[in-house]
Amino acid sequence: MDLSVPVTDDVKLHFRHRPGTASPAFLLVHGMASSAQLWDEVADDLAAAGHPVYAVDLRGHGESDTPDTGFDTPTAVADLVASCEFLGLKRVVVAGHSWGGNVSVRFTAENPHLVSALALVDGGWLEPAAAFASWDAFVAALRPAALEGATVASISAYFRTIHPDWSPAAIDAAVATMRIHPDGSLSQRMTLDQHMSILRSIWDEPPAPWYPDIDVPTLLMLAIPKGALPPLANRIRTRVQNTTAPLRHATFREYPDSEHDLHAQRPHEVAADLLELARRTA
Repeated sequence: MDLSVPVTDDVKLHFRHRPGTASPAFLLVHGMASSAQLWDEVADDLAAAGHPVYAVDLRGHGESDTPDTGFDTPTAVADLVASCEFLGLKRVVVAGHSWGGNVSVRFTAENPHLVSALALVDGGWLEPAAAFASWDAFVAALRPAALEGATVASISAYFRTIHPDWSPAAIDAAVATMRIHPDGSLSQRMTLDQHMSILRSIWDEPPAPWYPDIDVPTLLMLAIPKGALPPLANRIRTRVQNTTAPLRHATFREYPDSEHDLHAQRPHEVAADLLELARRTA
């Protein structure tokens, strides 16, 4: 079910909604340049267990409006608050991936009445100033790809090559993060300036200052890359544990041999862990 939710006088967000009667509801928040559709297989499992699921397209992403401004973490948080008020959501389990994890951290810290538990899916601890030598180095690594000449067929084939264990639905969702034109060509949904605005917010506003204000069960879902030798895996693990140490009610779940897009690569495991988090919360 598609929902259109007004968050300001001139901006509406799109939600992919699955109804349910079990408590709590789940609010799923994607990362930068992604979309709600990439959560579909996770959402299906959560809904099959009876839970209502609301997967949001943040502004400029998926089927949501793309205004000229508001591409930053504080605005994303404000949009989620307005959405919850419109939808009547309270005490949700919020799960955020990548930048969506950063957004979810601040959303939870500032709005404790709206959240019963928090899941951070290989994100929520993004602190690029600690990982990159400079802003320019960060931008060079995260600048969006040029799509001149790209088509649905060519990008689908490319994604199947680099993500051999993703389902066809996940491949289709990855392609749909881009704008698909009638002739089958693709373009980025956001302008370069809008994309850079989000990157600037990630750089300037790391989530760590918000951790002490979070007082709900928090699940840290950490991707350990395929082929990572023990020293690298330990560095990744230690960095995340040290960064998130102020989270008082955090537990870790590691996914060996995995990718950053855990919810696309291993949706059933992610959903099972989210359901267990909901049970522990209840």
